[in-house]
Amino acid sequence: MTSDLFEPGGIRVSHEGALVIVTLARPEVRNAQTPTMWAALAEVGRWLPPSVRAVVLRSEGPTFSAGLDRRMFTPDGVPGEQSLVALTSLADDVILHTISEYQDAFTWWRSCDAITVAAVQGHAIGAGFQLALACDLIVADPSALFSMRETSLGLVPDLAGTAPLVEMVGYARALEMCASGRMVGAEEALRLGLAVSVCDSGGLDQAVNELLAPMVAAPTGALTATKHLLRAAQHRHPSAQRVAEREAQLARLRDIASQGA
Repeated sequence: MTSDLFEPGGIRVSHEGALVIVTLARPEVRNAQTPTMWAALAEVGRWLPPSVRAVVLRSEGPTFSAGLDRRMFTPDGVPGEQSLVALTSLADDVILHTISEYQDAFTWWRSCDAITVAAVQGHAIGAGFQLALACDLIVADPSALFSMRETSLGLVPDLAGTAPLVEMVGYARALEMCASGRMVGAEEALRLGLAVSVCDSGGLDQAVNELLAPMVAAPTGALTATKHLLRAAQHRHPSAQRVAEREAQLARLRDIASQGA
């Protein structure tokens, strides 16, 4: 089944069984992002059915996402969108609230129960890089190029991408990547821990399917509980994490016992 609920935002969403595929569908502008796209992505997170086991984020065309649509920095902006120039004329609290709403498009990918995978080919620049970082896992085509370009524009990465980047590559490497804005290719992304695999050229969909197959075959409760345990492990005190492990295991044992009763 394919849903067109989110198409006005420049994305397509297909839903079949336990799998949802979110496709960035603005190839004519290299899948450049706008606030309307972010609103649509945030809506996907709110809509996501509990039966979904995996969400794949992919894109049309040779570019994953060139980042924010550069026209947003011009006075004319993008038709139907509020330009960043116009945004700066508003009160501070309004600007902060607006950015918070933008971030909603990037935060649900890791907090949801499903396993989320970004399938990246070509450039993933700025907001595009941060959108890939929003997912639990990244699978890269050999053509993939990641870059955090915000500082070159006088900005900072503000779409929830700083924490996962530091978690994946460490503070020093994250600082070097953001401060320089340099391109990180697929093989380096694999070495740094940004990507979990680099597929053969043209084999991105197959690689994602092979990655997800054993994951979606695992019992739902165990998979979900494990994801949330690992996600929280970096922020909890070790003793608190052990408590969380015990409580999660108790819930799993009770569930198994109830099924066998």
